[in-house]
Amino acid sequence: MVQFMQRLLWFVGLVLLQVLVLNHIHIYEYATPLFYIYFIFSLDVNVSRNALLCWAFFLGLTIDLFCNTPGMNAAAATFLAFVRHPLLRIQTVRDIPEEAAPDMRQIGFLPYFRYVLTCTFLYVFILHLLDTFSLFSWKLFMLKVVSDVAMTVLFILCVNYISGKK
Repeated sequence: MVQFMQRLLWFVGLVLLQVLVLNHIHIYEYATPLFYIYFIFSLDVNVSRNALLCWAFFLGLTIDLFCNTPGMNAAAATFLAFVRHPLLRIQTVRDIPEEAAPDMRQIGFLPYFRYVLTCTFLYVFILHLLDTFSLFSWKLFMLKVVSDVAMTVLFILCVNYISGKK
């Protein structure tokens, strides 16, 4: 029960941070940090696949409700939750303890960086593909994807590094 309440507080906190602050940051009209996906990254390894998919779907749906994007974030977040475990296995060499969340302390900087970069790229690519629903202007599309991925990965690595210094 305590773990559920902690997750719920993280959920609410990250949604509020994203909706009230980060959605209003647009560096050069392109780069917007999508930090709320850190919630999916920070869930324990032993979270069941169904629970992970439900958390991710409701996270995306909540962001969709506040941002008036009908189902795009929910679809991308659910896809990210679906591929999270296989990508984590591919990126890491060490075994992660079952009750631990994947972070820099558990798996090392480089595997964690690859994991976050790969997952974030997939998430942002799916999100922008659903948003534009076209590859007509692929240079602008890729500029948006790369800038959002860079900002999001930078935010996630900074927060993970700061939270690891205890």
